[in-house]
Amino acid sequence: MTGTYLILYGSTFAIFLALDYVGLSYLIKPTFERYIPDLLLDQPRFGPALMFYAFYIIGLLWFVSVPALSGDKSLLWVFGSAAFLGALGYGTYEFTSLAVMKGWSWTMVATDLIWGTVLTGVSATAGVALTRAFT
Repeated sequence: MTGTYLILYGSTFAIFLALDYVGLSYLIKPTFERYIPDLLLDQPRFGPALMFYAFYIIGLLWFVSVPALSGDKSLLWVFGSAAFLGALGYGTYEFTSLAVMKGWSWTMVATDLIWGTVLTGVSATAGVALTRAFT
C-alpha cells in the first residue's frame, strides 16, 4: 500500500505543480500585477511555495484521494470533492485578502478562486486515475 500512496502523492504533486506553473505565469501573475504590482517580489520565494505545495497535496490526499482509492468513488466524485476543497482553500486566502488588504480586487478573487478550484479538482482526479492505472 505504501507504493500506492507514493504513486498517488507523486503524480498528484507533479500534476499540480506543472499546471500551477502555467496558471501562475499566464493567469495569476498578470492579474495581480495589474492591481498590486508594488507588493509582488521580482522572484518568488521557492521555499515557502514548496512548503505550501507539499502540505496542500497531503491535505488533498487525506480528504479526497485516499478515500477515493479505498472506496468505489468515481472520478466525478474525486473532481467534485477536490474542487470543493480547492474552493475552500483558495477562497479562504482570497476573501481574507479582500477583507483586509488595500488594492485587492474582485477580479483577483474571481481569477484565483476559479483557478484554485479547477486546479485542485483536475490534479486530484488525474492523480487518482494514474494511481488506479498503475496499481
